[in-house]
This record gives sequence, structure tokens and C-alpha cells, in this order.
Amino acid sequence: MTSRRTLLTGFGGVALSPVFAATGMQTSSGTGQRAGYFSNAIFQTHEGKKVKFYDDLIRGKLVVINMMLEVCSDGICPNMTANLLRVQEALGKRVGKDIFMYSITLLPEHDTPKTLNAYAKAFGVKPGWTFLTGTPKDTEIIRRRLGFYDLDEKKDADKSTHTGMLRIGNDAYDRWCMMPALSTPKMIKDAILSMSV
Repeated sequence: MTSRRTLLTGFGGVALSPVFAATGMQTSSGTGQRAGYFSNAIFQTHEGKKVKFYDDLIRGKLVVINMMLEVCSDGICPNMTANLLRVQEALGKRVGKDIFMYSITLLPEHDTPKTLNAYAKAFGVKPGWTFLTGTPKDTEIIRRRLGFYDLDEKKDADKSTHTGMLRIGNDAYDRWCMMPALSTPKMIKDAILSMSV
């Protein structure tokens, strides 16, 4: 759900994490600690390639990350994907070159690389935007470390409540922020570009 509570919970998740101490968004801890924080769990891309989460996807990069479900009962995931496609188009050739987009499934036991590939093709996703699946355990760790959780355990158990936000980060500068995934494409683009300086 894209709500103020969800937004604040996401920020809270960052502020409480050891990597994002001090200001809640930045630290001078270095990439070694960030690698340990994010983990180098193995995920698979929608193209079937195995990748290390931190080393291959995050290290030194400007990233845009969302959580999603290939089958989404409340309809937010298709709307979010369509909105992010407009963001990808607005960013043009920078996506895949110096800006990287990642969508991580919350149902890895259902969303295989094959189903994610079909989903990406159905939306016309272009190179530079990768859909990812991992083990349920690794997905849960990454979800929490990125701040996609609710402090209310009952709400947190509902996977659909974690799909309405974007985490934008610049690992090289250790700068991170969060915003609603259904913000206007211009607002999202501006937020991403503001993280590049």
C-alpha cells in the first residue's frame, strides 16, 4: 500500500539499520560493511543469470529498487510497473549505463525467472531494468534491509503491503531515499537524478 505510514516505516527501517546510522541516510562505514549489510546472496535475473546481490547489483551504482508480485491481487503491481516503465523511458539510455532498475519478487517460490521474463516482456521493459528472484530466506533479508516492511507484524505478513514504495540509492556516495512508486514519473526521475550528484 502506498501510504504515509508505509513511507515512514520505510524511512524508519533505514534509520534503524547499522549501515545507515547518523543521518539515517548516510554513513562513512565503507563498502565492506555495506556488502555485509546487504549480503551477497545469490539471486536470479529474469533472463536466468545468477548474480550476487551487493557485488553485482549495488556496489558503486545508482539504483532504483522496488518489491513486486507477478500476480498482484490489489492491482498495484501492474500500475507500478507501468509507471516505472515511463520512468525508464524518461531516463533514456542512462538506464543500464549509470542508473540501474531492479524489481524483486516477494513470492520467489512462485515467480521464477521464466515467469518474471514473461512479465517483463508483457510490459515492454527495456535493458537496464532487471527482475529478480531468490530464495524466500534471502528475499526476506533483503526486503527488511531495504526498509520494505511494516512495524505491525500482522500488516507485515501481508506481502501486498510492501509493493508501493521505491528505494533509490547511490552506493558510491552511500545516499538513500524512499518514495511512493506511483509518484509521477517526473518526480521519480528528479529524485533519481538528485541522487547522482
